[in-house]
Amino acid sequence: MAAKQGTPASALRVLEEALGMDLTAAGDSAEAVAAEGAYYLEQVTITEASEDDYEYEEIPDDNVSIPEGEEDLAKAIQMVQEQATDTQILEQKTVLPSKQPTPEVIEDFLCNFLIKMGMTRTLDCFQSECKAREDLLKTQKERDFHRMHHKRIVQEKNKLINDLKGLKLHYASYEPTIRVLHEKHQALLKQKMLTSLERDRAVGQISGLQATLKHMEIGHNYHASEIRVIPNSEKENAPEGPTQKGLREAREKNKCKTKIKANTKDSEFPTDMQPNPNLYLCKENIGPAKFDYKLNNIFRLHELPVSCIIMHPRKDILVTCGEDRLWKLVGLPKGNVLLTGFGHTDWLSKCCFHPSGNKLATSSGDTTVKLWDLSKGNCILTFEGHNHAVWSCTWHSCGDFVASSSLDTTSKIWDVNSERCRCTLYGHTDSVNSIEFFPCSNTLLTGSADKSLSLWDARTGNCEQSLYGHMHSINDATFTPRGHMIASCDACGVTKLWDFRKLSPIVSIDIGPSPGNEVNFDSSGRVLAQASGSGVIHLLDLKSGQIHKLMGHESEAHTVVFSHDGEYLFSGGSDGTVRTWS
Repeated sequence: MAAKQGTPASALRVLEEALGMDLTAAGDSAEAVAAEGAYYLEQVTITEASEDDYEYEEIPDDNVSIPEGEEDLAKAIQMVQEQATDTQILEQKTVLPSKQPTPEVIEDFLCNFLIKMGMTRTLDCFQSECKAREDLLKTQKERDFHRMHHKRIVQEKNKLINDLKGLKLHYASYEPTIRVLHEKHQALLKQKMLTSLERDRAVGQISGLQATLKHMEIGHNYHASEIRVIPNSEKENAPEGPTQKGLREAREKNKCKTKIKANTKDSEFPTDMQPNPNLYLCKENIGPAKFDYKLNNIFRLHELPVSCIIMHPRKDILVTCGEDRLWKLVGLPKGNVLLTGFGHTDWLSKCCFHPSGNKLATSSGDTTVKLWDLSKGNCILTFEGHNHAVWSCTWHSCGDFVASSSLDTTSKIWDVNSERCRCTLYGHTDSVNSIEFFPCSNTLLTGSADKSLSLWDARTGNCEQSLYGHMHSINDATFTPRGHMIASCDACGVTKLWDFRKLSPIVSIDIGPSPGNEVNFDSSGRVLAQASGSGVIHLLDLKSGQIHKLMGHESEAHTVVFSHDGEYLFSGGSDGTVRTWS
């Protein structure tokens, strides 16, 4: 039986390429296979050119039978082709719906198989690949997270860029308005300068006329009689214009001021100060300190918040200041209003009695300090010079000087007799919120929003010492009646006590987080009261360190003060009321 060699050989080659097996050895063992009776291959030699030109036909291999127990070649080829198709699908990344087996099970099976077969190198490689795959998945997750985070950052960056562009456009839209306002400002400054020149010219003319009148009164009447008689008779019948009226009023005012100031000069700071009278009072006061205050009465005195309460130095009278631009003199214990002061054009911040008790100084948001005569209830003097709101004021113990502190970072010392600013204190870098004279001395204490306390010599205007320790803006500072200690409170409720002799801190008490608006000692100097922004009045026992609370204000407490005997306590709040505690 003759069979052509090409067909089986080609099938074997395909199977060999697919399975990666060396099937050529089968050709070498053809005789062994034929001996077993399975099948055999007969080699037929065909010459290249036949002499008889006979065309040989291919013998079909239909009768080749495959014995049992051997693989079907056609099925093997079909299986190889299907594997090739699956490989192409996988290379094209086409996901076929199939049930995914559990990776752990497969890995365990493979590991057990490799261990059983003793294939340790393959097992090591397999485990390394599994670990590398886990690291890859972890790295991919971290990459995806950082990519998402990066996208979010880019979005926020783009949003900020858009906001900056909008702000630039908004700012650019304001530039023309600012330019127009600046031009108007310059024009008003020029107009103000021209007005000042005209005023100075008019004052000079008035001064010249006054000098002429003086000379005429002294002995030159015979020169002026010929000039004055006829014109005066004509002017009496002629109507007076607004310019002549203004000049006449200015002449009369200037004449009055000239008469007053002719006999006044700058006051002198006292050199030999009397000892502090509170030193002896405190030694005699041996009674126990009082802390069990109860709310006794409520006086509604102002329509807007109460900013300050002070006691008269000798009588049972107190004065309250409010943000409604008024101050009121109140009688105790009934709370009847004895006198009301009008004159300020903005809220009142502080008030202070003259040592004699017959005058009152008030500071206001209208940048002025006013002096009032309590016997008449009218303003007798106004000090102008601060550029911003005035926060506080205080009298010197001699009664000839008033000191004030302002939002413009300066403090000023005013001479009551010469009616001028004697000295301006520079040094603080933020608003000066509190000022007070040391009892019976020329030393000033200021508390500022720059978190520092400063001690000044009022005679020279020099800062002698600064105290640091507060972490927030200082709202108020005061001396004990004996003057040996300083108490201060800041915007976060921290109250500090300082030794005035050593100029060092003693203790710090945190009563926050609500701000401490004002601190005051009782007459014995053993109890310190603090008015808090939470509406609570805190009483600090300086001997034991205990803190007692007075609850009664429905809103913020702005100010607190003791009566002279310590039996009463008065507090003012943002609701316009004054509360009496006894």
